[in-house]
Amino acid sequence: MQSLFLQQSHDFPFEKIAAIDLGSNSFHMVVAQVTHGQLRITGEFGEKVQLAAGLVNGHLDDASQQRGLDCLAQFAQVIEDMPPGSVRVVGTNALRVAKNRYDFIGKAMDIMSHPVEIIAGREEARLIYVGVSRTMDHGDAKRLVVDIGGGSTEFIIGKQLEPILTESLHMGCVSFKQRFFDDGVINKSNFQKAVTAARLELLSIQDDYLDETWDVAIGSSGTIKAAFNIVKENNWNKKGITLKTLKQIQKALFAAGHADNIELPGLKPERKSTFAAGIAILTAVFECFDIKQMDFSNGALREGVLYDIMGRYAETDIRERTVNYMLNQYHIDTEQAKLVTNTALSALAQVKEDWNLNSISSEDLLRWAGLLHEVGAGISHSRYHKHGAYIIRESDMPGFSQQEQQALANLILRHRRKFTQSLDYRFTKSDQQDLDRLSILLRLSILLHHDRKEGDMPIFTLKADNKSLHAEFLPEWLNSRPLTLANLQREAESLISDGYTLTFS
Repeated sequence: MQSLFLQQSHDFPFEKIAAIDLGSNSFHMVVAQVTHGQLRITGEFGEKVQLAAGLVNGHLDDASQQRGLDCLAQFAQVIEDMPPGSVRVVGTNALRVAKNRYDFIGKAMDIMSHPVEIIAGREEARLIYVGVSRTMDHGDAKRLVVDIGGGSTEFIIGKQLEPILTESLHMGCVSFKQRFFDDGVINKSNFQKAVTAARLELLSIQDDYLDETWDVAIGSSGTIKAAFNIVKENNWNKKGITLKTLKQIQKALFAAGHADNIELPGLKPERKSTFAAGIAILTAVFECFDIKQMDFSNGALREGVLYDIMGRYAETDIRERTVNYMLNQYHIDTEQAKLVTNTALSALAQVKEDWNLNSISSEDLLRWAGLLHEVGAGISHSRYHKHGAYIIRESDMPGFSQQEQQALANLILRHRRKFTQSLDYRFTKSDQQDLDRLSILLRLSILLHHDRKEGDMPIFTLKADNKSLHAEFLPEWLNSRPLTLANLQREAESLISDGYTLTFS
C-alpha cells in the first residue's frame, strides 16, 4: 500500500504537474505546465483497461490487473522524473469496490513512485465539477453536470465554481454492459431493461435534483463525448445531444444488432463494446431529468484533479474549508481545539527531524486532528473518541481521499484511552509508524491542556529517538500542576504497551 506522507511545500513548487485517473473503464493521464498560476495541457494519454470487467466476486482478476499495470508502465515513463506531490493518482469505482484493491495498488507502486488515492463517489463528483467549471464559463447559470463512467455515474448541480449537490450512483457503462449486453447482442428488449434499471437507480436522487433546478445541462467523459461526437459528425443537431438524437443513436444500435457491427461516424472502435450500455444510462438520465439538450465539456475528473493540486498550495484548499465546516457543524470548542493544535504543532516542530516527520502531510494531519479531536463530544463524552473516529471515517469530506480520512480517524480514535486502539484499515508499515508518532504528540498536547485554561501555552522542549520521547518543562511548572503531572505518569504507562518510552522532567 502506498505512503500517505509526501515531502511538499506550501508555496507552489512545481512547473509541471500531472493527474492520473484510474477509471473503471479506462486509465487516463494528463500533464500540464504551470505558468503564473495558469495551466497549459502539454500531454494527454489514455488506455482502455476495463478494470471493472475484471471484477469477479468482488475481486480484480489477474488479467484486469495486468492490463492496468501495463498501462501504468507507459505512464511511468512520462512522469518518472516528476517530484512527489506534483503527480496525483486517483482511483474510482472499480478500485472502491474491489476487495483486493491494495494488492493492485502495491503492484502499481512498484511501477511508479506516486501514491494512489481511492476517492469516494461524491469526492469524484466534486472533482469532476471542478474540471468542468474551470474549463467552461456559464456566468451565473446553474449547471447540471453528468459524467457516465465505467462503474459509476456522477451528478452535480453547481453555480460558477461551487457545487451545490453532488451524488454518485453505482451504475456505469462497463457494469451495465456485463448485466445487459454481455454477449454483445443489442436489441430493443435488453436495451429497455438497461434503461429501466438506470431509471430505478435514479429514483433515489431524482426529486432532490428536480427541486434544485438548473439552467444548462453539461456532460463529460467517454459515453457522452462519444454521443456528442456522433451527433456532430452526422449533422443531427448543432446544439448538442437531445432526446431525439439519442433515439437516432438507438436506431443505429438496433440496426447493428451487435456491438461488433456498430458503424457510427464519431465512435471509436474501442468504445463499441460498452456504448449501448452507456447510451441506455444516458437515455434514462434524459427521461428522468427531462433534459432538453446537453452540451459536452472537455474538462472533467483529470482536469479537476490538476486544479485541486494547485489549490492545495493556495488559500483555496478545499480540505481546509471542510475542516472549518465541521468545526461549526459539530459545535466544537474552537478555543480549546486551537490550544491543543498549536501545542501539537510546536511539539512536531521539535521532533520532526528525530522522528522523520518532515512532510507537510504529517503537519496537515496533526493540525486537522487537533482541531477535530472533539468532533464526537456532542454524542457522548465517555466514548467521544470512538464517535469522533466514526464521524470522520463515514462523513463526506470534500477534498479528502479515503486514505486521508482513515488516517485522520485513526488519530482521533487514539487521542485518548488505549494507545493501541485501531481501525479496521490497512496502512503501510511506514505510515503506521508515522501515525503512531503523530498520535503520541496529539495525546501529549491534549493532556497538557486537560484543565482547559484559555491562553495557557506550556513551554517545553522535546527530544525523540526511535521509540522514546523526553519532555522537559520550565522549573517548578509541573510541580504547580499536579493534574498534568498525574496525566503524564499515566500516559507513560499507557505508551509502554506499544513499546514507547515517555520521560519528563
